Amino acid sequence: MPRRRLLTAAERDSLLSFPETDDTLIQHYTFSESDLSAIRQRRGPHNRFGFAVQLCYLRYPGIALPTNAEPPASLLTLIGQQLSIGPEIWPRYAKRPETRREHLVELQAWLNLSSLSGDDYRRFIDSIVDLAQQTDRGIVLAEALVKLLRQQRIILPPLDVIERMCSEALTRGTRLVYETLTALLTNQHRRAFEQLLAIRKDMSSSALVWLRQSPGPPRPKHILFHLQRLQTVRELNLPVGLEHTIHQNRLLKLAREGGQMTAQHLRDLESSRRYATLVAIILDTRATLIDEIIDLHDRFMGSLFSKAKRTHAERF
Repeated sequence: MPRRRLLTAAERDSLLSFPETDDTLIQHYTFSESDLSAIRQRRGPHNRFGFAVQLCYLRYPGIALPTNAEPPASLLTLIGQQLSIGPEIWPRYAKRPETRREHLVELQAWLNLSSLSGDDYRRFIDSIVDLAQQTDRGIVLAEALVKLLRQQRIILPPLDVIERMCSEALTRGTRLVYETLTALLTNQHRRAFEQLLAIRKDMSSSALVWLRQSPGPPRPKHILFHLQRLQTVRELNLPVGLEHTIHQNRLLKLAREGGQMTAQHLRDLESSRRYATLVAIILDTRATLIDEIIDLHDRFMGSLFSKAKRTHAERF
């Protein structure tokens, strides 16, 4: 089975896209005097034009000119205007792979750029693991990684490599989230969680399903049922402040994913993920129960006052 993509097609297209407005094109691709001096040292207009295109690619978005690249027409036009060379000369340069490689090496040394090494690969993954503990959105991780690579003057690798680095960081970040949520759990907590997943004899569902049932209409018995559920959650005696040990985004996402799983599905998860997911579900359930009990109380008291007002009006 192929590996699931971390980035959508639209996100991949946008990550290393070229500027689209005239202002940003001018901002990124206006040549300085030193740029023009280096460009003019090339022999022949097609080499000068191609050297300039490679310079633009390395400046922004920060990638080496791909094989069979088709630069945006707006970029070719802007380069041609600055060099007084027609953009139609581009195909002549594109047919010379040896020259392109030589120019890339020269530009890389001149711009003080380096390619991504094996050590860099691991170092940059380490640098975004903290972010991966806060969000599992691939595009957020990819944008942060691209920004770091640009800041440290590393030529951006292919998109597949960027996506793979983000996936590895996300895997490590998720594992750390699980470890953080389960580090303070005792064996008693784990046994209680397993009991929550067991099917109760007095009903055809698990205790976890019972805890997450909707409150129903604002009646005293429903408030009492909800208070009983809240008491059951409190008797689990989760470590104090556990909800603050990881980023709220990851906690809510984990609770939402776990809420969509059946008890059987949760039982089949690897143990650290299962207990971390149950912690997130219980923390979310506790907050939801408190909010719903308050809402039930307010609605019930409101209905009593409305009934009293109607009775008073009728007697009056």
